[in-house]
Amino acid sequence: MPELPEVETVSRTLRELVVGKTIVAVDVKWANIIKKPDDVEQFKLHLIGQTIHEVNRRGKFLLFVLDDITMVSHLRMEGRYGLFHKGEDLTPHTHVIFSFSDETQLRYQDVRKFGTMHIFKKGTEEETMPLSQLGVEPFSSEFTVELMKEAFQNTTRTIKVVLLDQKTVVGLGNIYVDEALFKSGIHPERAASSLSEEELVRLHKAIVTTLQEAVDLGGSSVKSYVNGQGEMGMFQQQLTVYGRKGEPCVKCGAELAKKVVGGRGTHFCINCQK
Repeated sequence: MPELPEVETVSRTLRELVVGKTIVAVDVKWANIIKKPDDVEQFKLHLIGQTIHEVNRRGKFLLFVLDDITMVSHLRMEGRYGLFHKGEDLTPHTHVIFSFSDETQLRYQDVRKFGTMHIFKKGTEEETMPLSQLGVEPFSSEFTVELMKEAFQNTTRTIKVVLLDQKTVVGLGNIYVDEALFKSGIHPERAASSLSEEELVRLHKAIVTTLQEAVDLGGSSVKSYVNGQGEMGMFQQQLTVYGRKGEPCVKCGAELAKKVVGGRGTHFCINCQK
């Protein structure tokens, strides 16, 4: 599933491709992607005639800001957007097509059909699900060591599970949780409430630096991710533990391990992360 760096990269490339374009038609080929409104025809009517002014990110969600509505889109496992010229052959798994007045089309493709789209009156999108329960952005001034300490102290969950939960800090998924925990020397099965002040400081720094490095490199194309221009991310070449089971640790040389934590395959070093 695309995490913060991937969604941030998609939002930046889409910003270059579609801002200023006006929607003249919408074609929905798989209705289950449309979650709000629950009537596909109403979804289309809300969008037709609207101009895209911004493409932003909130957590792992894309926000298309139009004249008086905001469309919130989640890519889930394998959703992707691409800009095409009207008349170009449809690629497989194309489920929603936004046609613009300049004869181009923004097409949403999704092999697994898990992606979602919600429409809200502009300015109200964070008042209800799916955005209302999201935590703070990791690059914001609100994301502090003190916030982590308060969020972790009353939970019995492991640090891996807490970081995957988007209610404290948003944007972290399996890849970047494993990488941040390795950088900070914290075992993924440690109780979040057991972390010392020093460990919280290390973890806070590791989360921010890991995500920033990934954003700078366009995200990680571990599976099928590409940005809005069809380009792969390059951060996978910098991964230190994720996907490297059995390989030597870059710090100590010990064999990297993998086990299931909170239902997710988790990579770590048994020596560096006691």
